[in-house]
Order: sequence, then structure tokens, then C-alpha cells
Amino acid sequence: MKETKLGMSFKKHDKFGEWYSEVIVNSEMIEYYDISGCYILRPWAMEIWELMKEFFEAEIKKLKLKPYYFPLFITEDVLQKEKDHVEGFAPEVAWVTKSGKSDLEAPIAVRPTSETAMYPYFSKWIRSHRDLPWKCNQWCNIIRWEFSSPTPFIRSREFLWQEGHTAFATKEEADEEVLHILELYRRIYEEFLAVPVFKGRKSEMEKFAGGLYTTSVEAFVPNTGRGIQGATSHCLGQNFAKMFDIRFEDEKGKRSFVWQNSWAYTTRSIGVMVMTHGDDKGIVLPPRVAPIQVIVIPVPFRDADTVAINDACESAVYTLNQAGMRADLDARDNYSPGWKYSHWEMKGIPLRIEIGPRDLANKQVH
Repeated sequence: MKETKLGMSFKKHDKFGEWYSEVIVNSEMIEYYDISGCYILRPWAMEIWELMKEFFEAEIKKLKLKPYYFPLFITEDVLQKEKDHVEGFAPEVAWVTKSGKSDLEAPIAVRPTSETAMYPYFSKWIRSHRDLPWKCNQWCNIIRWEFSSPTPFIRSREFLWQEGHTAFATKEEADEEVLHILELYRRIYEEFLAVPVFKGRKSEMEKFAGGLYTTSVEAFVPNTGRGIQGATSHCLGQNFAKMFDIRFEDEKGKRSFVWQNSWAYTTRSIGVMVMTHGDDKGIVLPPRVAPIQVIVIPVPFRDADTVAINDACESAVYTLNQAGMRADLDARDNYSPGWKYSHWEMKGIPLRIEIGPRDLANKQVH
């Protein structure tokens, strides 16, 4: 079988945009779709997302967040209930107007975020101080349609995210959670993606539409000289509670509006990681998010004992996996070792082990 050519056509420091578009395809993270701004997330990207999700899910369960899933569609009346909120998202809202060839009686919005989908039901479920704090989280897709120059992971019309929504009796509790979640987002970027970020508070112009204030973690992309928003943690105050009549009765029988937060991070985090660490040989994966941390490659020279070499490779993979590493063997015999080196460098594998006849004889690997 003829080997396909590997390598990059563009240099990161010469044509950054073209390099980025090429490296995410060549590393098998993304495939372009036939609708502009929409992309296929291939297993290499989804496995990275799942590793981050595993960490974050465990952390928010400690905070007693409960899993929910709310529908993708939102009625026009509900979406427009909070004026500042809908104006902030109006240009990006996609609308369903037909079923088959028939017009719907009223257009239905595809969620750009879920506050207006969730909060009518918070009003139904939250009645007493005993119901607080109310904490829910969902992992889902989001649609934000109208924009120019889509960029995979960074700015797409459909993306994956986690969104947490909480309600408290007091502003102090809400403020405390905002910063706690912001710290979790910092940990995702710095401890898992090895991307340094700044924690801070957005200006009034930049804050979440309809919210009280917004905090965020911001990364820096050296090749563009620009900052990029990594994740946000919003204090919504009581604005949405007043719009959707979310009240609770305290111990003395007094009814008050709840204080609310919402917070999210998205698959944009993967793109920020690629932009930060990738080079002219491919993406570079920090070990904690690498789906495969160690790849073992047999290097059988002519007349070598290939069975013994493969056995040694399998033994190395088994030992590494038993030790808690994510290791795998590339035993494909239709590709040369050199091609495999380039392939796994393109995919950003942190560590490569090669085992050949000399290694076998010396009982060592390199």
C-alpha cells in the first residue's frame, strides 16, 4: 500500500490562520462539514473533551450539582421575556419556521443559551428556602448563527459546552460560587491544557446580556498578539428571577427573589490549546488531555525477529497501562516506522517508544 504524504504546507509563524486550519484537519481532530461554520468533531477531539469533562463533572458533583437536559427549542414569547438578554443574542438566534412545507404557527428559537428555557421551570420548582440552593448542570450543544469568518473550535455556529445554572437565597452565596467556578475553569486551562490564563471581571459593556456581572478566564495567543475568552462565570443577580418570578419563602414566611448564577466553558478550549502549543510538525498535547499518552512503535529491520519485537511492544504497552498510563501499540504493517513517527507527531502524542532488534538484545527501549 502506498503511504500518504504527511507534513504541513504552512508554517505557524508565517501564515497562522492557514496553519491552524491545516493542523486541526491533519491531526484528525476536525473535518469540515458542508454547512459553513459547522464541523465534525472526530474521536481525537472528542476524547480530549471527554477527559476535561471527566474532571469537571467530578468537581461539580462535589458541589452537589444535579444533571439535567432541557430541550433544544425555545418559544419566541419565552425568549423575548428578558429584553436585555434577547437583544444581546438576537443577531445569533436561529429560528425554525417550517415543518415540512407548512409554516409553523409561531417561530421557534434554537437555543443560543438556556436561561430562558430553564427559568420558567425554576419558578415552578423553587418554592421554599428548603429548595435552595438550587443547582443544575447540562452538557449540550448550542447554536449561534449569524457571524462572519467562522473558525473551528474558536467560533462556530454549533458547539458543545457545559452550562451550570444555580439559585441561592443570598447574593453572598452567589458571589462565592462565581469565584469557585472561575477557579475550576482556571484549573482546566492551566492544569489540563497547560495554557496560562488571567482571571478577571468583564466591563459593563462586555458582561453577559441581562446579568449583574461577568467574570472570565482569558488566554493569550502569542502568534496573533490577542487575548481570547476561555470561559465565563456570571452572576445574574435577581434580574431573571424578577422576569420569571422565581421566588422562595424564607423561615419567617417572607417571599423573596432568588439570586442566580450561570457559567459555561466550551469546545473553544481545545482550539486555544492547539493555537498555544502546536508547531510546524502538528498539534502538541499536554499529557493530561492526550487520549494516548504513549505510543509504542516496533522497528523491525530486515531479518529481525518480528514476533519477539512485537511481543516486547505488547508487553511495554501492558506494563504502561497497568501503571495508569494511556498507552497504545501501532502495529500496522502497511506503514513504515518513519511514517508512523510523523503521523503521531502530527497528532501530538507526548511520548513515543521505539523498540527494534538492538533494544530487544539490550533489554531497553528508547
